[in-house]
Amino acid sequence: MNFYRLLVRPLLFQLPAEMAHQAGLTLCRMLGHVPGATAVMRRMYQCHDPRLKVQFQGLTFSNPMGLAAGWDKQGTALKMLESMGFGFAEIGSISARPSLGNPKPRLFRLPSDNAIVVNYGLPNPGVESVAKRLRRFQQTQPLGVNVVKTNDGPAAPPCPDSAVIEDYLSTIKQVHDACDYLMLNLSCPNTGHEQAFFARPGNLSNLLQQIDDLQVTTPVFLKIAPIEQADQIEQLLLQCRPHRCVAGFSVNLPAGKPSELNLHADPAALAKLPGAIAGQPVKELLNRCLRRLYQQMDRERYIIIGSGGVFTAEDAYEKICYGASLVQLYTALVYHGPLVVKQINEGLAQLLRRDGFDHVSQAVGSKA
Repeated sequence: MNFYRLLVRPLLFQLPAEMAHQAGLTLCRMLGHVPGATAVMRRMYQCHDPRLKVQFQGLTFSNPMGLAAGWDKQGTALKMLESMGFGFAEIGSISARPSLGNPKPRLFRLPSDNAIVVNYGLPNPGVESVAKRLRRFQQTQPLGVNVVKTNDGPAAPPCPDSAVIEDYLSTIKQVHDACDYLMLNLSCPNTGHEQAFFARPGNLSNLLQQIDDLQVTTPVFLKIAPIEQADQIEQLLLQCRPHRCVAGFSVNLPAGKPSELNLHADPAALAKLPGAIAGQPVKELLNRCLRRLYQQMDRERYIIIGSGGVFTAEDAYEKICYGASLVQLYTALVYHGPLVVKQINEGLAQLLRRDGFDHVSQAVGSKA
């Protein structure tokens, strides 16, 4: 048992989940300004193995493990996060205008399931302030920005289609040159309006065409709702095919609490918690979606960033073998602390060696 699980986690778990999240974020931000702290962290947490290096569209990832959006929503702790063993990080979600998100409490732990219930509702200060911060930051690894429509709250009047698209475009225009890739969040499980909007024919194609027209060179990924049906996947790919901006995909959390997740938490207590499940219970569902998307997509053109329920090297390797070129985690930090990133990377190197792969790219899709 490591230091985090023995001493730090019990203390953090005495706090409300969001307060503990903010405490961890604040600590990372402060340590980033302490002379020598990042160098110490690099020695402790980084894994240097050339077999894990990933290259895509001119970007070099020292390893395939990344921090998912949602942990550092505003990009305030990037200096320390770059020292924690990740190959890349994604911040956000970020919208065109500031948003307070959903009412508190909006983050809950499910220890019996190695999971959390997330109902943040996309709180962020708006793209202008975040873009300024990112331009001041001298990054040493790829950085993604998760882009979403501004959440004006449930009482806001319906937003015209043109205004929804302009909201996305406004954010993209201001931040695309301050990051290495954009993740368009088309399916936030805690607001709902994105899924309904992009389910309507033509809206996704319209957005992608306008991004093409901007001549943005930053790779664009689409964060889609979990889909398994071949016809739905084909429809998605058909809409993406004419648009050069699309570089790949990632599968989002399912909305609500689907019965197939087989949660151990008390059903009555769980019913009172608003939000979507993140962590171990969603792993199998998202793996199926990942695998089927990989089977149907153009593998010469697109890559997949896998996520959902990644706690061990075996979890990450499974996603890679199903078709993910890169893998993200978040909930594992809550339960296992920062050492988990190094443990996963070292474990991935061992699994590659066991299966006779000289490089992680050879394992991508090997079991799809």
